[in-house]
Amino acid sequence: MKKRIEATLIYLMDNDQVLMLERVKKQGDIHIGKWNGLGGKVELGESIKKCAIRELKEESGLSAEYFDFAGHITFPGFDKHGNDWSVYVFRAYGPSGEMIECDEGELSWVSRDDILSLNLWEGDKHFIPYVLSNKTFFGEFCYQSGELSSYTLDFADYLSGKDLN
Repeated sequence: MKKRIEATLIYLMDNDQVLMLERVKKQGDIHIGKWNGLGGKVELGESIKKCAIRELKEESGLSAEYFDFAGHITFPGFDKHGNDWSVYVFRAYGPSGEMIECDEGELSWVSRDDILSLNLWEGDKHFIPYVLSNKTFFGEFCYQSGELSSYTLDFADYLSGKDLN
């Protein structure tokens, strides 16, 4: 039975650097070989905010001084079970703590200018520029056989009642 899975995606920033994760460690990982922000599934009874804070700490060992909501993205039928993913995207600032080894891949601080040259999901190339430019967005990214087939991207600044019908 198909499910809706809620998750978070966090882009931790420190000056002109962003903490990114190259997914290279887990066998069968749908993201294998791709670069992502950090994040993961919301646990039962957990708020989106608490999930973002927990996932950042679990995957990197780091905490952030504050989080800023960047957007929301849906990925219909994204995983191998055909589940729909609902992902809340955050910018995080003011890292503190000691970075740990991540069991999902290799963590690296990447220059903001170099992120789009990484091996990203095709859809990420469309929304990451807005994460980095402090725009709030809503999107839907559809993939078929691992390839981006269509997407929509709207910005909170431009939503109005007539656009929502």
